[in-house]
Amino acid sequence: MSGLEAVTGAQSLGVCNGRLGNDLPSEQEVVDFYKSNGIGRMRIYDPNQETLQAIRETNIELTLGALIQTFKRSLMPQLQTIGLVMMQLNLFYLQCETSTVNLSYPPSAGAFSTSAGPYINPIVQFLATTGAPLLVNVYTCFSYIDNPQHIDLGYALLNPKGPAVQDGDLNYHNLFDVSLDALYSALERAGGLNVEIVVSETGWLSMGNDAATFSHAEDYYQNVINHIANGTPKRPGRPIETYLFAMFDENQKSGAETERHFGLFFPNKQPKYQLQFS
Repeated sequence: MSGLEAVTGAQSLGVCNGRLGNDLPSEQEVVDFYKSNGIGRMRIYDPNQETLQAIRETNIELTLGALIQTFKRSLMPQLQTIGLVMMQLNLFYLQCETSTVNLSYPPSAGAFSTSAGPYINPIVQFLATTGAPLLVNVYTCFSYIDNPQHIDLGYALLNPKGPAVQDGDLNYHNLFDVSLDALYSALERAGGLNVEIVVSETGWLSMGNDAATFSHAEDYYQNVINHIANGTPKRPGRPIETYLFAMFDENQKSGAETERHFGLFFPNKQPKYQLQFS
């Protein structure tokens, strides 16, 4: 788990607005760019005042992250205090990584890892009580890069050519759905049957790896956009609130070179792909 999220609204598709670059447009330009591209939701990672000012007079719905590392030792009391206020405003989210799930195949076997259990189980109970959703980052590209011998590229890109993978009565045509339904199974085992999942980040890299091509990235982003209204096999017909990562390439992101090439657009606002957001 890595953050608290305050959020307004319920539109399904948004885009993350990462700011780790020295060549990015101003916040006002970014907000105007969201509007001109018909993107109705933005996720930011800190309460940047320029962003908050620029977005005030728009209809863009905002997800704001605040790191919890500073009060990790007293997590549950803090959550209860914050939750009492924010649940009244329908503004409360929590985030975790899919790495906390011990078993992801088949999806019905999904369970939180033994090491994560002591802290994740009370959080799941808290989410179930407050009706707050869980935010999860889903990166099928890294799953494919780590295990290309056993994961079909099309399966990771949401455009498989082979037969579906069967799990009981459910058929899975892509790794995105497998990841989400494995987590839904884990939530159910932890007492979170009614907890909804929001995909807080998902994307495909365009440089830095053999699997990182503009064609693959364009396929992935468009396939996700087209897919999220359908729900998952475990929860069909329930749109998946999803945030694409990210609006622009970020040349100052730390880590591997791949981390700097997730943008839908270049920093000069030229499109990397031909995407239809609606």
